[in-house]
Parts: sequence; C-alpha cells; structure tokens
Amino acid sequence: MLQQTQVATVLPRYLAWFDTFPDIAALAAAHLDDVLKAWEGLGYYRRARFIHAAAQRIRDVHGGTFPHEFSDIQTLPGIGNSTAGAISSFCFATPTPVLDGNVKRVLKRWYAVPEATDKSLWPLAQEAINVSDDPATWNQAMMELGAMLCLPVNPGCAECPVQEHCASAFGSFERTSAKTVAIRDLHWLVHLHIDAKHGIWLTQRPATGIWAGLWTPPITELAQAPQVSPSHVHLLTHRRLHLYAELCGNPPCGNGQWVTDPRRVALPTGIHRLLNKHDIP
Repeated sequence: MLQQTQVATVLPRYLAWFDTFPDIAALAAAHLDDVLKAWEGLGYYRRARFIHAAAQRIRDVHGGTFPHEFSDIQTLPGIGNSTAGAISSFCFATPTPVLDGNVKRVLKRWYAVPEATDKSLWPLAQEAINVSDDPATWNQAMMELGAMLCLPVNPGCAECPVQEHCASAFGSFERTSAKTVAIRDLHWLVHLHIDAKHGIWLTQRPATGIWAGLWTPPITELAQAPQVSPSHVHLLTHRRLHLYAELCGNPPCGNGQWVTDPRRVALPTGIHRLLNKHDIP
C-alpha cells in the first residue's frame, strides 16, 4: 500500500483491509471485485491484483502458509527481489538485502560509485549484509539512513554515524535531474445510461490497461478533443484523461449490468468524481 501512496492515506486503509480480509485464506477466497473495491481510492490497482494472486498461490502451492524460503517468496506475484529480501530478513532473519531507492543512494555514496547500476549494486548490498549479525536491523538501518540523513540534496554527513567509513562523506552532492515523463492526453466519451428503477449501466474494464478490471460506464476513446470542455480531467502517472459525460437516452448494449448503488462496486476515482458532478451517488 505504501508504494506510491502517502503514509497518512495508507494507515486507516491498512487497518480496514484486515477487517475485510483477516487472513490469507479470506483474501484468497474473495472475489477479485471485492478486493478491488477494498482497494478503491489507493490507485495503482495492479498492486491489489498482485496481493490477491499471491494469496491464492500461497493457498494453492504452499498449503495456506506464507513460504519461509527466499526463493519461494520471490515467486509470489508482485514480489521483486528487494521486497522479497525485506520480508525474508525481517520475518526469517535471512541475510537477504533490500535495494530500494534510499539504499541505492547510500551504497553509491559509500563506495563512491555514483553511476552504478542496480546489477552492480546487488553484490555490494549482499556483501555488506553477509557480515551483519542482524540482517533485519541492517536492512532497516540502511533504509532509514537514506531516508533521514543520506538525502538526495544536502545530506547530513556531520550527523552520520558511519561517516568515517563513507568514501563520499562531506563530498559535493548535486541534485540529480529527474527523468521527465511525457504525459499523454486521452479524450474519453463516457456514456451515462441512467434509469430511475435500475440505476446506472456499468461495464467492466479489460484485464489490462488503464483501470483494468474496474467498473465504469461504457467508454469510447476519441481520436481528438471535442469542441467542448471536459466534464472532468483525471491525472494518472503517464496519462491525462479528459472525460466527457454524455447522458444517453437509448438503451445500453453489449456486456454490462445495471447497478442501483455504484458505491458497492469498484469504480475508479476519476469516474467517482465525474458521477458526483452529475449528482449520481
């Protein structure tokens, strides 16, 4: 949940998650729609699908018990080497390193290798943790060192407890220019079929792509922007969605279903806001 999401946003959702899915068995048995609904508003719904798939793999392959072997943890959907290293070291005391952004920065400065790639940093991280008596504390310390002292700009070398061992201590640190990511504008016509008795007609998005697996009114992607202002503009990481609401009088067609209360299904935040602007709860 903390990937790309602020702590203040995550904390209440983290507690609510376990009210809904108290254990791996409950999560594995849940319908994906219910998992996505519980994740609603956190964004990056791919994470929720990974968690659901991982729970099902633990149920089906590991007898419902979270695997203890590092190699087995790596096979769980959504778990990369760094996350697997964190889980394994914290839970099972294995000498498996973490290589998040903070740790990468610490290692690059520690060894004075500012241009080092992830491939070359992994052996350095492994070498360091191998001589640690407490892998969990080591990983936590490395992450905290990068987060609190070894900052991208103006690092606190004077307060750093390992400054005498750092090849870059008190060096000249310049802000690295962040890679600019082009934002692509998409123009979507959102067809609102509203019925006083049946509610609103919703369709499920494809399993891949934007808002994968979530429920929305039927959407038509437009080749170019209309001559009218969008009803709502929703910004994603690499996309800017211009949503144009169209109230439709004709009956809906294709796969979908009438939903009397849209709050009961997993809707994207952008669609929630669009519906609110049209006084649709």
